[in-house]
Amino acid sequence: MNIALIGYGKMGHEIEKIARERGHNIVAIIDVSNTDEFDSPAFKSADVAIEFSIPASALNNYKRCFAANVPVVAGTTGWLEHMDQVKKACEEENQTFFYASNYSLGVNIFFVLNKYLARIMNNYPDYDVKMEEIHHIHKLDAPSGTAITLAEGVIENIDRKDRWNLETEEKVTDLAIHCIREGEVPGIHEIIYESDADVISIKHDAKSRKGFALGAVVAAEFVKGKKGFLGMNDLLKF
Repeated sequence: MNIALIGYGKMGHEIEKIARERGHNIVAIIDVSNTDEFDSPAFKSADVAIEFSIPASALNNYKRCFAANVPVVAGTTGWLEHMDQVKKACEEENQTFFYASNYSLGVNIFFVLNKYLARIMNNYPDYDVKMEEIHHIHKLDAPSGTAITLAEGVIENIDRKDRWNLETEEKVTDLAIHCIREGEVPGIHEIIYESDADVISIKHDAKSRKGFALGAVVAAEFVKGKKGFLGMNDLLKF
């Protein structure tokens, strides 16, 4: 399969390594210094583009992929206010777009576990719930896309919480997300339930970027030949 990479930081390098190990061809690598490559024959020959860039560039990157009719596997977070534009392009222009807030298989298992625990804890109002996420100092968005997905899973299942809030609880119905940026931490997410008597918590701790990169390549393999707006539920079918 021919793969184009958009964004060539640490994740881009890891994706390139895994894609080549799985027998794929990297036909184009686009970063901030060579965005004219979107118009190149090499890029247009790609079966799929895997995009891990920055929030400010993401939407324009997707539009340029659509203009070349190249399907997208999107790994950038922090741009979700524009998601309706992407979904509209999938519906009206027959484009292909795969989005996940986190491509790690372990994290997606964690998403399911989080919702299951939240449904149980909905029956125990003595427990307040909060979240903490830790990432490397280079991460631009806070909270992370993964943290937002986890927060939405809690809010969907716990009646006493109706929105997430960064760092603080302005109201008792807020779910506070505490964000820490330090060192080169790939990603740690913890959901904490606390009462006067005890604490219950679940945590996912990524050891490296390898799990995210592998998931993105597997998603790219899944996307080939498909149309529409897709996600990890389509791929994993939990």
